[in-house]
Amino acid sequence: MNKVILMGRLTRDPEVRYTQGESNTAVARYTLAVDRRFQRRDNPDAQTADFIGIVAFGKAGEFAEKYLKKGTKVVVTGRIQTGSYTNKDGQKVYTTDVVAEDQEFAESKNSSGNNGGYESHSSNSGFAPSNDERPAAAGDGFMNIPDGIDEELPFN
Repeated sequence: MNKVILMGRLTRDPEVRYTQGESNTAVARYTLAVDRRFQRRDNPDAQTADFIGIVAFGKAGEFAEKYLKKGTKVVVTGRIQTGSYTNKDGQKVYTTDVVAEDQEFAESKNSSGNNGGYESHSSNSGFAPSNDERPAAAGDGFMNIPDGIDEELPFN
């Protein structure tokens, strides 16, 4: 089984390109800074984060282009993919990336500043509600369900 779950912040805005041909497919690449849980006692100045390359194809790539920005905290679920190529100097270069299958915001827009995030929003849904379209939280912390939506809920 090849399954990866990461949570971190984008180090820069995603770089998005589109494939050539009949169906132009979005290919988004970005780097996720993932904090390490522990600091080394023998070297407190050592790196405390890993910088992991993420690649998102198709709808996930379009989602990254539209909603993800530098500093956005996201949870990425995907798989590790390795590859290699020969660079211009004739040397073989090996690559390791995480291919994103799902991308979700890990914090609300309010708690993250102005980075465009929404709490628990997923790239699989294909829809990013704006703040005024989201149901308001009731005083008990739960969201109010708008009238007419209860027929669509699976747990009536």
